[in-house]
Amino acid sequence: MLNHIHQWKKPIQFLQISRTLSSLIFTKPPSFAAKPAVDPAAGPSSTANVAELITGLRTLGLGRIIGDHYYSNIILSLNQTQVDVVIERLSLEDPESGFGFFNLLRNEYGFRHSRVSSFAVAHGLGGRRRFEELRLVMKQMVKEEGSDSATSLCELLLSRFRDWGSSGVVWDVLAFSYSRSEMVYDALTVLAKMKDLNLRVSTATYNCLLHNLRHTDIMWNVYDAIKESGTPDNEYTSSILVDGLCEQASIQDAVSFLMEAQRKESGPSVVSVNTIMSRFCKLGFVDIAKSFFCMIFKYGLLPDSYSYNILIHGLCVAGSLEEALEFTQDMERHGLHPDTVTYNILCKGFRLLGLMNGAQQVIQKMLVKGLNPDHVTYTILICGHCHSGNIEEALKLREEMLSRGFQLSVILYSVLLSSLCKSGRIEEALRLHYEMEAVGLEPDLITCSILIHGLCKKGSVQRAIQIYREMYVKRIIPHYSAHRAILLGLRERGDISEARKYFDALTTITEDIVLYNIMMDGYVKLGNIAPALRLYEQTVEKGITPTVVTFNTLMYGLCKSGKLIEAKRMLTAIELHGMLPSPVTYTTLMNGYCEWGNIHGMIKLLQEMKAKAVDPTHVTYTVIIKGLCKQRKLQKAVHLVEEMYAKDLIPDQITYNTIIQCFCRAHDLKKAFQLHDEMLKHNLEPTPVTYNVLINGLCVYGDLNDADRLLDFLDDRNINLTKVAYTTLIKAHCAKGYALRAVELFDQMVEKGFEISIRDYSSVINRLCKRSLITEVKYFFSMMLSDGIYPDQELCKVMLNTFRQDGDIAWHLAIGKVVHWLINKVSVMSSQAYPISFRTRDYNSGVMSQDQSGLAFPLKDKVQVMHVMSLSQSHAFQSPA
Repeated sequence: MLNHIHQWKKPIQFLQISRTLSSLIFTKPPSFAAKPAVDPAAGPSSTANVAELITGLRTLGLGRIIGDHYYSNIILSLNQTQVDVVIERLSLEDPESGFGFFNLLRNEYGFRHSRVSSFAVAHGLGGRRRFEELRLVMKQMVKEEGSDSATSLCELLLSRFRDWGSSGVVWDVLAFSYSRSEMVYDALTVLAKMKDLNLRVSTATYNCLLHNLRHTDIMWNVYDAIKESGTPDNEYTSSILVDGLCEQASIQDAVSFLMEAQRKESGPSVVSVNTIMSRFCKLGFVDIAKSFFCMIFKYGLLPDSYSYNILIHGLCVAGSLEEALEFTQDMERHGLHPDTVTYNILCKGFRLLGLMNGAQQVIQKMLVKGLNPDHVTYTILICGHCHSGNIEEALKLREEMLSRGFQLSVILYSVLLSSLCKSGRIEEALRLHYEMEAVGLEPDLITCSILIHGLCKKGSVQRAIQIYREMYVKRIIPHYSAHRAILLGLRERGDISEARKYFDALTTITEDIVLYNIMMDGYVKLGNIAPALRLYEQTVEKGITPTVVTFNTLMYGLCKSGKLIEAKRMLTAIELHGMLPSPVTYTTLMNGYCEWGNIHGMIKLLQEMKAKAVDPTHVTYTVIIKGLCKQRKLQKAVHLVEEMYAKDLIPDQITYNTIIQCFCRAHDLKKAFQLHDEMLKHNLEPTPVTYNVLINGLCVYGDLNDADRLLDFLDDRNINLTKVAYTTLIKAHCAKGYALRAVELFDQMVEKGFEISIRDYSSVINRLCKRSLITEVKYFFSMMLSDGIYPDQELCKVMLNTFRQDGDIAWHLAIGKVVHWLINKVSVMSSQAYPISFRTRDYNSGVMSQDQSGLAFPLKDKVQVMHVMSLSQSHAFQSPA
């Protein structure tokens, strides 16, 4: 039987067992050697004190003794043995007084009672049938004595309390206390001695022991002992056995046991059926659980609230909310009122489906019924709102929870922190983190890791490192995910050298391939494949097993560098390491072949991918479509889109944008717009890039008026566009010489709030200069200056040449003076460490150089430039509009 002990889920000290557990119950143990009581002999004065105290308690009572200075001095002079004598005598004569004195010494004087005193009081309480206080005394004694103390306690009971009344009750409660404290060996020891003394064991004690042994076959030995002793079992006994069989994955045996109970006079109990129902619900067999629910009615029993809650919970977890609500109504029809637990279950069911409005309705109904939300209710609601992204509602519930006196748990704080970090509200997350500490809750590993990830994602790596250091101070060992987050944060910040220092420090204490992957990916994205390859060599030298991600990263870097042969070797290396290439592996290599024009190699990789049963993704198809478009095989590209839908792979906006752009370049704008309509048909919202491509196609290959109409159509429907859409049209109108329309579009672009740069003005002015639209050039140039944006080298060169050719001497001189003023201004600014300079020798030739693409001056400088312009103009200038 001892070979079953390893199955126990809770550690029990059985190291000193030299006989089987069943023998402790069924065989007669050797007689206990009686241990002599402590000699109570003491000096005359001590004996007198004990006698005087007992007399005082008899005559005056405990109430008048308390606070009396004389008797307090006597009490303080007593030793352990004398206290035992007093309590023993009082417990025999007046158990109430004995128990009161026992509590007085423990609570007021901090006295730790001996076994003798505890047993004496226990016998007194047992005689008065004060079983609740008796259990408390036994529980405290068992806690103080600890495991492996049963033998000596049994010896004391035999030697000193054998003839006391209520001895059987004390033995039984002692066994119960050991069992309740999960000291199973001690409980069995007491039960064995009780069997030897023919003392009756209560059903509650047997049930408690059964519960502790329900994970093992030994529970049947206890059950046989119950039958043999004649102790009547109850519904909880059967329920524990059923639960034990379920815990041991013997659910069929549990059902058989329940069916056997049906044939007895008592029949099955509701508690046992509830246990079976609960197990089937946990296994996901709700329909079977429902059949057992019906069996309750079949045998003339009535389900209790727990029966309904089990089934409602199972239905909610299975997503059958409507049926769960029906059972709630049925519960009320049978005279049972849904409690807070019921409403919490329903609330959780709505949360699991993301229906937080439904959860809120459940809470409203709960309030109407006069029930108040508890801690579990708030936890469900806050977690649900956080999961659905409604952090504001979650924070309101937090405030409500605190106002009602509830304390948030570490888990709730972690959930709120995670949502705040995901929303980018890092400062609020930090405040919440420090609030935890202020209310006495210690942030755990998960809480700190969430905060570190959030800070790194937001770019606040130094603050993340500060939290990381605080973890060590609090003796919280950071998880490897925290190391990865900080390294990734340093890398994403663009500080590759700082990231490498941190990486080198980490790799001295851990060998985490993910850290190597992050570092290699950083080098690869910077186009620096050499250090990435050296890091890979380090992993080989250290015996660190690479992952598919490792090879995918290196493959991407090699493809980016045009080293396609070496990239292909990485595919072979993956297989040599016993791993399977992923769809990302093939897609990365295929994209490399596509970028470098090896379309034939790309198609061969697709064939190899299919041969090895690696399913292409929508990204794979997008790469192939891009390759086909490069070869102008547009119909094949369209066919691939159809094939994607046939394989339940949904093309994304990038897929459609790629093929739409190719049809625009092929001058097939009709097909391009058909593909746009197809996107809408498949509920795929076109992106601003989609419309940029279409507008550009109309401007370059189609009708410019159609491009204008498309822009107006999109603008009327409040479809978000980028600045590119406007600049594309403006450039087209300038190139065609439609200056008025260009001015209108430019004004629209400004009104939309887009940031206008020197490049936007330059592109317009350059095109107007080529068309010799001098008036419009003056307008845009003046507008540029009024915005505080000043010309660069190329723009000044183009305008000076244009005005010279047109014979507009006044504007030629005006621009020259602006340039002269800028030269003087910038020379001063350069002395103040501004990184811009003009070469004076280029002025006469109408050329000036600048090492940035434009310079914005303060308002007072802008006014001075405009003043120079106004003095140089020989005529008033107005907008061409």
